[in-house]
Amino acid sequence: QVQLVESGGGLVQAGGSLRLSCAASGSILSINSMGWYRQAPGKQRELVASITSGGSTNYADSVKGRFTISRDNAKNTVSLQMSSLKPEDTAVYYCNADLTRRNYYRGDYWGQGTQVTVAS
Repeated sequence: QVQLVESGGGLVQAGGSLRLSCAASGSILSINSMGWYRQAPGKQRELVASITSGGSTNYADSVKGRFTISRDNAKNTVSLQMSSLKPEDTAVYYCNADLTRRNYYRGDYWGQGTQVTVAS
């Protein structure tokens, strides 16, 4: 079994900051990439940011310069520091991991989601 558990969502005023964290646990051999996606009401889930095991990062244009993704390979954790938040950042944020389990099965795993609400 593999679990991804997120924390850190909440309500914040526009211009404020929040930090999301996600910890992966269970029968994990290795984690390839980790990332954050978000889904606003009535919209499709979209990639926010991702990071490879080597530290290469990728950001959605809408968050470049405001969000920073980081990970701790030893602890199987990934974090998203969000600054200068805007009302349009309001969404449920999901942690994602492309990982290989100890039985050598490789797949995509998701957290349960955490709500981020930015008030104007």
